[in-house]
Amino acid sequence: MLDVVSRSQRGRVCEYRKGDGCIRTPFVLKTGAAGDTGITAGDDGRTVRILGSSVDVDPRLLTSAASGIPAQPRTRDGITVLRLPVSGDEIVPDDSEVVVVPNAFDVKGDFRRMVDQVMKARKAAGFGRVLVMLGIAEPANLALLSYMGVDVVDDSFCRAAGINGVSLIPEGNVASDEDCSEDNVSELDREAAKVARFIGAGRLRELVDQRSFSSADEVAALRIFDAEGYGYQEECCSTTGCRFSCNTVQALRRPDIARYQKVLSERYVVPSHKKVLLLLPCSAKKPYHTSKTHKLFASAIHTASHDTLVHEVIVTSPLGIVPRELDAMYPANSYDIPVTGEWKCEEKATIRRMLKELLEKGHYEKVVCHLGEDAELVEGLCDGMVETVVGDPVSPKSLENLDKALRDATKGMEPVDYLVDRREVIRSVLSFQFGKDVADAIMDENTYGIGKFPYWKVFREDPENRQKKTQLCMMSPERGMFSLTMDGAEIIAGMGRNIVEMQDFELKGSLFAVGVDKADHGLRIGDEAIVVCGGKVRGVGVAAMCGAEMEQMKRGIAVKMRHSG
Repeated sequence: MLDVVSRSQRGRVCEYRKGDGCIRTPFVLKTGAAGDTGITAGDDGRTVRILGSSVDVDPRLLTSAASGIPAQPRTRDGITVLRLPVSGDEIVPDDSEVVVVPNAFDVKGDFRRMVDQVMKARKAAGFGRVLVMLGIAEPANLALLSYMGVDVVDDSFCRAAGINGVSLIPEGNVASDEDCSEDNVSELDREAAKVARFIGAGRLRELVDQRSFSSADEVAALRIFDAEGYGYQEECCSTTGCRFSCNTVQALRRPDIARYQKVLSERYVVPSHKKVLLLLPCSAKKPYHTSKTHKLFASAIHTASHDTLVHEVIVTSPLGIVPRELDAMYPANSYDIPVTGEWKCEEKATIRRMLKELLEKGHYEKVVCHLGEDAELVEGLCDGMVETVVGDPVSPKSLENLDKALRDATKGMEPVDYLVDRREVIRSVLSFQFGKDVADAIMDENTYGIGKFPYWKVFREDPENRQKKTQLCMMSPERGMFSLTMDGAEIIAGMGRNIVEMQDFELKGSLFAVGVDKADHGLRIGDEAIVVCGGKVRGVGVAAMCGAEMEQMKRGIAVKMRHSG
């Protein structure tokens, strides 16, 4: 019986129970330990015991990961042994609750194969089983292994290193003149506790970034994992989250940041009535619109009806660019990054690429740059760009220049009514969250929005009775995205999107994974999830698992329901 207590992307804290016993991951199996959980070694190889179940993991004919010869999975007592190399397509029996990879040490020195094989082993094991990898863990790489999806490790590498006079600590390996195997095991236990705490806080990636500097191999492994494992990571990456720090170059390649950039490029639609692009610097306080700096910018922007023609876009790292209407959404509302005025080549390239795409998408006739010293980031991307900063961007002269530049830029343009402006900006936010087709389906000719950003409500009028109004969704800064009503859910369900098909029973409270038949594999944790039974919408809420996990897990909340009926 497996319960997920907390998660941070693929990293998770689970409780695995059998009978009266329970282990909590990330867990370290001890070599030579007595009791119902541990590893013993004999003439015929190692035996792994987990909560009373046991299996021999070293067959007489050994194969290695480098041999290229796959071995058939062997299952005994609810534990499946899966030797490397694996393809990820191995069939694990339904009654197996644990998958053990006994020869993971074979790929420890090859970061590229290690990343590949861990992902494939996790794929074969699925979401609903405990994944155990032996001979590979040390304090410096435990955070990365957990982040990649490994639940349980052992202490064998730490003991072997200690016997050979190598002290293992999270920051790296240090030579020693004595046997430090017990100290190494203690360090591994302490690191497991730290990993669990970071997972519980939703910040495991930050610990992984810190630990990666322990060795060149760890840096390389994380780079490969981000580059080749983006889809694998993104599947379990939440669309909401807590405050996080980007203090390393590798942090620029986090999957939540990469997904934001991808979605902005592929789904986001620029409001068609915005004729003037205004480039603004970011702020330390998030969301930007709550900061003193951006409130001062607003005092210069919203001085007359021309403001509806102005599209505010924040230039920042690590995200690249953030349209104002998205600044309350994750990850724009949550990141921290050191601000020194120095820009890395990768940051500059990302900003220029994303801004170029935005210019091609939009219908801008003028561009106003209020970036100050950082104007060099966007230099040469368009003709006739007007710069407005004198000294500090919030100096009285700079704000005066900004007001004048916007008035000049919009001279002769017909202002857009505020109701129309709000409606079209809401359409753009919906396009980012759901896609253009869904945004258009919701924002038809009878639909309008009320409220002040980021507190928006969307209503639809009955064309035959204008007094009859139906609320479809609402946005608030707490979630940073639109939450659907039952009527809004009906529209999206009719398009076959964000659907979770439940079994036929009375739904009370949250929907648990055991009650899920099928789920949209495009669903991510934090997304709006529409619960359907027999083609009828039964409720709407927030996904607590990704779609594939909802189908595979037998325990845990799949959808935290908001409305049901």
